[in-house]
Amino acid sequence: MIPFSILDLAPVAHGSSATQAFRNSVELAQEAERLGFHRVWLAEHHGMAGIASAATAVVIGHIAGATKTIRVGSGGIMLPNHAPYIIAEQFGTLNAMFPGRIDLGLGRAPGTDQATAQALRRDLQASAERFPADVQELQHWFRAGEPGQKIIAYPAAGQQVPLWLLGSSLFSAQLAAHLGLPFAFASHFAPEHMAQAIAVYRSRFQPSDQLDKPYAMLTVNVFAADTDAEARRLFTSMQVQFINLIRGVPGQVQPPVDDIEAYWRPEEKAWVQKSLARSFVGSADTVERGLRAFLDEFRPDELMVSGHFFDPEARLRSVRIAAEVRERLGASRLTA
Repeated sequence: MIPFSILDLAPVAHGSSATQAFRNSVELAQEAERLGFHRVWLAEHHGMAGIASAATAVVIGHIAGATKTIRVGSGGIMLPNHAPYIIAEQFGTLNAMFPGRIDLGLGRAPGTDQATAQALRRDLQASAERFPADVQELQHWFRAGEPGQKIIAYPAAGQQVPLWLLGSSLFSAQLAAHLGLPFAFASHFAPEHMAQAIAVYRSRFQPSDQLDKPYAMLTVNVFAADTDAEARRLFTSMQVQFINLIRGVPGQVQPPVDDIEAYWRPEEKAWVQKSLARSFVGSADTVERGLRAFLDEFRPDELMVSGHFFDPEARLRSVRIAAEVRERLGASRLTA
């Protein structure tokens, strides 16, 4: 059975608060653990009123402390925003608190708009260009200190915190293959280069101390409900979020709308549908059919599901249906 995992952006619903978003994230992670999901990841975003996971390492610690067995990690830490030494300290600390349960997924985008990115990084161009070297420096800080080594990243040194590379293009796929790291592709919002990136990653993979063969995880949106119509209605919250981003008015997650056609303009519709093409929306049967075809075509080693819901109860219901679909897919493969 292919592992299913969850990407949580700690969504802040219109009229709600970050405090409530974190409570919802805890409840989601606890339910995911009960349902047998493999891991839950939080993503670093900045300056976005609808996403509460800006201080990603802090939120990871909060979620890990409220669960017992599920892996918890970053999907991802935007490494050029930080000194690698600091990230080693943070995730070394997390792994010392929750041994063997912490993942460190890394991306190179700023995770925000250009104005906010300037507040995060003094030199945007140089920061992105240093990404491969920063990843290797981070690996260095996790190695055990050597005699005479003057700078050691306690408590990270010697800890086995799995590093992942995240991406939405060929760049990170190539780097992950070169460094022998697991690779996660952001097909939930940038699916255009997914197939090519996975092919490049698998064909160019070089074994490393961390990984002896390629391991690819694909992220998709899943909006599951009791009926197709209700799932499509729930999905409009995410569509509206993308439209508002285009219009330059991002904000908290909005309630579903009854008529999305009346909300978007034709050019907005085309862009949103292209960006969210890898979204599986519907009842359990509909989602199962879509995911079965997707998994058969691309053969990921793991599937991560995401979804920007307005209603946390609807999100929990969707996750339960996704777990049911996972069981069905596993059973069908066993009997095939």
